[in-house]
Amino acid sequence: MHEFVLSPKTLLKNDVRTIDIAKRLLDYGYYAPTIYFPLIVDEAIMIEPTETESKETLDKFVNVVNKIILEESYQESQKLKDAPINTPVRRLNEVEATRKPILK
Repeated sequence: MHEFVLSPKTLLKNDVRTIDIAKRLLDYGYYAPTIYFPLIVDEAIMIEPTETESKETLDKFVNVVNKIILEESYQESQKLKDAPINTPVRRLNEVEATRKPILK
C-alpha cells in the first residue's frame, strides 16, 4: 500500500473538522497527515504509511483514529478543537502566522 484517502465527514459531530483530527494525532505521537487533499474529497485525510510498517503498527494507528473520531469528537469535542495539547507548542493561529510570519 502506498497511500489512501479517507473522509470522516459523515462521522464528525460538534463542529469537529479534519484539521482537529490531524492536530489531535500529534498528541498521540503521530505526525499530522496531509489534510484537505485531494480537493474532490470533503474533509480529506491522506494517510501514507511506509511499506515497512507492521500490521500491528497500522492497527494501533487505526485504533487511535477511531478513538478520536468515534469517541472524542462526540464526548470531548473541545479537546479536539484545542489540540495539540501535549506538545511543546500548542495550536497556532494559522491566519496570523501566514500574515505575520516570524522567520528567525
